[in-house]
Amino acid sequence: MTNPAIASDPDPTESTQSPRSWRDYFRFSTDHKIIGVQYILTTFIFFLIGGLMAMLIRAELVTPELNLVDRPFYNALFTLHGTVMIFLWIIPFNAGLSNYLVPLMIGAREMAFPLLNAISFWLIPPAGVLLIASFLLPNGPAQAGWWSYPPVSLQNPSGQLVWVISLILLGISSIMGAVNFVTTIVWLRAPGMTFFRMPVLVWSVLSAQLLQLVNLPSLTGALILLMFDLAFGTSIFDPAGKGDPILYQHLFWFYSHPAVYIMALPAFGIFAEVLPAFTRNPLFGYRSLAIASLGIALVSIFVWVHHMFASATPDWMRITFAITSMLVAVPTGVKAFGWTATIWRGKLHLDTPMLFAMAGAAMFIFGGITGVMLASNSFDLHVNNTYFVVGHFHYIVFNTITMAIFAAIYFWFPKITGRMYAEGWGKLHFGLTFIGANLTFFPMHPLGLQGMVRRVASYAPEYQGWNVIASLGAFLLGVSTLPFIANMVASFLAGRRAPDNPWEATGLEWTTSSPPPRENFPEIPQVIFPPYNYGNPRAYGEEPLTQSGEGGSNDE
Repeated sequence: MTNPAIASDPDPTESTQSPRSWRDYFRFSTDHKIIGVQYILTTFIFFLIGGLMAMLIRAELVTPELNLVDRPFYNALFTLHGTVMIFLWIIPFNAGLSNYLVPLMIGAREMAFPLLNAISFWLIPPAGVLLIASFLLPNGPAQAGWWSYPPVSLQNPSGQLVWVISLILLGISSIMGAVNFVTTIVWLRAPGMTFFRMPVLVWSVLSAQLLQLVNLPSLTGALILLMFDLAFGTSIFDPAGKGDPILYQHLFWFYSHPAVYIMALPAFGIFAEVLPAFTRNPLFGYRSLAIASLGIALVSIFVWVHHMFASATPDWMRITFAITSMLVAVPTGVKAFGWTATIWRGKLHLDTPMLFAMAGAAMFIFGGITGVMLASNSFDLHVNNTYFVVGHFHYIVFNTITMAIFAAIYFWFPKITGRMYAEGWGKLHFGLTFIGANLTFFPMHPLGLQGMVRRVASYAPEYQGWNVIASLGAFLLGVSTLPFIANMVASFLAGRRAPDNPWEATGLEWTTSSPPPRENFPEIPQVIFPPYNYGNPRAYGEEPLTQSGEGGSNDE
């Protein structure tokens, strides 16, 4: 049932105006828009740090010999690179973008719990600084990979303990954020904003945050037990003390495989917002795509064991989880079909957000195909622990999700800043990123098929050719961030003033000013039209939202 209330009153000490200075983004605030930008800026800094680590890793892998860093430092680099990119870049960036957009998209004035929202963000900077500062420890940071399997993770207690504490803080932040998002979406929708009038991005956020609530406590519990082993001498996971390291793997992957969909679902929602806007077509199969978000979340709960096919897993369990892992292809296939059909015969406007969205959607199909291959027991055992797995994973987390993130930044930049970005620089950024991403991650597939194992700093000479190509691609990816940063900074400071709706899009967020005022809307909107109602000029443009009348063909 839709509650017509729109959230608690904003903090009376805060201005009712939009933020006018960059200083507004560096103070404690309960405004969901300021918090959203704080998330985005903070996580982008960690993205740059994680990217620097990746470039050092690829620099080491240019030659077969170990000649740039020693093995412990290399192990620390790939451990913190994975940890930073997942837990300090993609997941909190999606939380920041969702923070900014969800209340605007559902016609709310604020998040349900503004103070809790602010606390959720302010846990992230100290957790990230603590993690990076572990490089200063005498024995260095954690070196057991971002999954930190025992007993390997028990061999460097000081660095690993810092890693555990950092991730527990980040987990608490995510759980508090999930409570806030689910409550906001369920109870604070504007009058007339039924569930099947919500944009697919909101459906995606709801699905991802429900996964956080269901699955994240498993990882948090595993980390607390690992902390007991590290700090208090227990043997919960230590086989030397009759502990069970396989139990840790179950607890870890019960969250960490759904975490891929926690990251991917908002990306799918971004595609659903950008593609219709730049094709001028209604989103094809809106209801199917909305329900598919929940379907992905539901099925992803039951696939974690496919990460453990080589961990003495019984045959019956391998077969069961192979089936459930392949079943995920059904709702994700519905998504891909909907995106393709939306583009079909559309009036394509190849602006920067559209380029990133189309490329991300296309590369997701490739990453999804290799994912179905890895769901097969025999193939998974063949390429287990090789670079094929690394290539598949990065086609999802970078070539799909990070491409979607860039699409979102360009798409909503005018709404957030009130300025237009430079289109030419945006397209340069896209070209460098697209080429660099494929040069970096495609070679990992043939390397894995040939047998090159991952997480090694030196390798057999016959693998050097593909590694050189991958490293050159990684350096190009590093360079690609320079025009992006220059474009964003220059456009924020001196870009052309943006109209309220530069893309002529149909979402509620485009009906307010750019940037929006403190309370988002002059009046609470009365929603009477379905989303993506392109072709109906009354939907969100020429006539007001409060007008009575019939909706488009997709209305209820």
